Amino acid sequence: MESSPNIYLVGLMGAGKTTVGRQLAKRLGRRFADSDHEIESRTGVNIPVIFEIEGEAGFRAREMQVVQALTHENNLVMATGGGVVLDPRNRANLANTGIVIYLCAQPRQLWERTRHNRNRPLLQVADPLAKLQELFVQRDPLYREIADIVVESGSGAFHHLVKQIEREVRTRCSA
Repeated sequence: MESSPNIYLVGLMGAGKTTVGRQLAKRLGRRFADSDHEIESRTGVNIPVIFEIEGEAGFRAREMQVVQALTHENNLVMATGGGVVLDPRNRANLANTGIVIYLCAQPRQLWERTRHNRNRPLLQVADPLAKLQELFVQRDPLYREIADIVVESGSGAFHHLVKQIEREVRTRCSA
């Protein structure tokens, strides 16, 4: 699959982008990158610290630079941060350089997966479930705008999801 397009996983935090992305990359023989991990690697600090020092705007600027760099690579599977779609430049970049897969899960399921994780700055609020519902309403249309494939990632084992996505990607890449 050397000349195949890159694959980008988008969705809210907790949708399984990193887990699915790692497994998918392994199955397809591609390099895996997580844009949030890449930001942490380049800055030497974790995302909550970036939010604390630079605010969300500073983080989003760093995210845009990392996404732009990664989308110019070849043979890549990338898990993006949940808010990557907020910047129209990111949406265009992802949509124009690869296959975008939206891992869609409902806010309650996401809350169940993320409620004990302190590494998610946007959920450090009094009512994280309400915040997830707000993010879903805001971001779901943006994910769908650029998605080539939409899959429900709310229930079931991730390995089944990976196999489903792999079949779809192989079909698209061989057409």
